[in-house]
Amino acid sequence: MSSTLTRPAPPGAAREGVAPRRRTRILALPEARWAATALVLFLIALPLYLAGAPAWAWGPLFALTYATGGWEPGWAGLQALKEKTLDVDLLMVVAALGAAAIGQVLDGALLIVIFATSGALEAIATARTADSVRGLLDLAPTTATRLADDGSEETVPTEQLGVGDTILVRPGERIGADGRVLDGASDVDQATITGEPLPVAKQEGDEVFAGTLNGTGALRVKVERDPSNSVIARIVAMVEEASETKAPTQLFIEKVEQRYSIGMVAATIALFALPLLFGAALQPTLLRAMTFMIVASPCAVVLATMPPLLSAIANAGRHGVLVKSAVVMEQLGQIDAVALDKTGTLTEGTPRVTDVRPLASSCLSEDELLRLAATAEHPSEHPLARAIVDAARARNLDIPLVEDFASTPGTGVSAKVEGRAIAVGSPARLLDDATSHPATAVAAGLEEEGRTAVLVTTDGAPVGVLGIADRLREEAAATVTALGELTGSSPVLATGDNPRAAARLAAEVGITDVRAGLLPQDKVSAVQEMEQAGRKVLVVGDGVNDAPALAAAHSGIAMGRAGSDLALETADAVVVRDELATIPTVVRLSRQARRLVVQNLVIAGVFITGLVIWDLAGHLPLPLGVAGHEGSTVIVGLNGLRLLADSAWRRARTGTGQ
Repeated sequence: MSSTLTRPAPPGAAREGVAPRRRTRILALPEARWAATALVLFLIALPLYLAGAPAWAWGPLFALTYATGGWEPGWAGLQALKEKTLDVDLLMVVAALGAAAIGQVLDGALLIVIFATSGALEAIATARTADSVRGLLDLAPTTATRLADDGSEETVPTEQLGVGDTILVRPGERIGADGRVLDGASDVDQATITGEPLPVAKQEGDEVFAGTLNGTGALRVKVERDPSNSVIARIVAMVEEASETKAPTQLFIEKVEQRYSIGMVAATIALFALPLLFGAALQPTLLRAMTFMIVASPCAVVLATMPPLLSAIANAGRHGVLVKSAVVMEQLGQIDAVALDKTGTLTEGTPRVTDVRPLASSCLSEDELLRLAATAEHPSEHPLARAIVDAARARNLDIPLVEDFASTPGTGVSAKVEGRAIAVGSPARLLDDATSHPATAVAAGLEEEGRTAVLVTTDGAPVGVLGIADRLREEAAATVTALGELTGSSPVLATGDNPRAAARLAAEVGITDVRAGLLPQDKVSAVQEMEQAGRKVLVVGDGVNDAPALAAAHSGIAMGRAGSDLALETADAVVVRDELATIPTVVRLSRQARRLVVQNLVIAGVFITGLVIWDLAGHLPLPLGVAGHEGSTVIVGLNGLRLLADSAWRRARTGTGQ
């Protein structure tokens, strides 16, 4: 029942109660603290140096600037050197020390400050990206109120809840586990999980999710999933994977970076040694070599790839699509063919009663026929039985108690209802003479339309037929159209369902290539056939039978709400909220990220080339070289972070700017 212990929440109160997104404080990052310290010391020393104060006044301050701003990248560079890897950070520190060694103390300190600030900005950007993803994980409460068999209450950590436990959710509390309402009624704000903009009415029998916010009513909820397997827990595991992999472009750049850095060091040594052999002065020669090493360093190139991809991952995650890695985010933009599963993907995956056909000889109304069938099916756990019972409840039909209930696998159920023997099941099994009875024609007509026919008999006489089918998702047709426009070809329907049902659904959504009756290995063969033709295939599915195809495809996306564990683990990305329309959106977002990567590489290449030519062909002042090099790094990093904004998702959703 609804609770009246609290006042109704004002509009928007539930939304305000959503767990706030945790934002990492800037000064909580060591890179930011050291950079800030170096900057403060530099700003104190600079006026003293420019005013001609004695060296003892500004010298220690500049030394502390070098130490605070350079020790961390220098140490990291030495650690990398032990692993026989030449780190760009170490090169920057060496360049700064080299400048100081020839009397350019101010220039070296400026290089340290700019480089430390650039590193701090990169750390802040990375932390903000992680914050955006982590916001998905701060949903479930840490404790819940568990009810014992005697009705007593116990506050326990949510991780101690087990399947079958009953928890009490008071008004305004977050639901502690995925489960089903046993008693009570309330409005639940589940925007954090399903994206629904308004609270959803929940009552007995309705499913609820961990982390969603209860309204003004009290609920008793039976836990149906272990906390480690809840929707939130699955999201946690997938998000953690996203930070552990790097895109192929990044790996390629890292390989090139090593060779490039070695070549750059060799060129720097040559640029320093050769002029000296021909009698050049030491100080200007060393200064030019140091400037060359700074401006030629590939910092901006290294930073060109990951920020756009990680930003796209974070943005997609905020909108209910969990992309498991930067590799996947890059690959999604490459797809040029799509194979879609039917049940649970294009459809909701839940059977519903679509037709109620009483026979003329029965003299029953539609409601009377449905009431009899639902009463007989009520004790059954079969999915079709639940569909029939739900249809009766939707019409507010009374479902009385039954006697002598029996279930026969492959045939149906039987029970005594109000003194009559009712049977509900397969027409082929319940009809003795299936070829001549009028019910046969009704059942055949429903099956021709892609429905599952269920016969109802009373005292052995057929009285009507029910048609049951899976409901098409509202956004299915629009999604098929959008994917077709993105790839240049209509998606393929690959399903294990019968050809008639598959053809009917394909006609509704606009698919012309239908491959029905496929076993799991057949789906794999279909994907391999497409890829052998040079296509990069995206497979979208949800069931165990889809997992092999998800693994075989160039990219695989699973529907998360009802997806099998195997499909969720195998897929490269998961649509947590089952919003089919987000699939073309995330493909467009991936393509935006790939374009930003190219933009960044061009920006970095132009800056490096221009600065190197300036230094070799003319005289590039060290401060200007430092500013140009670090400026390009900052520009590239900020350009990649553009995809963190919600406007990037809106553009991807509408297809603007593609």
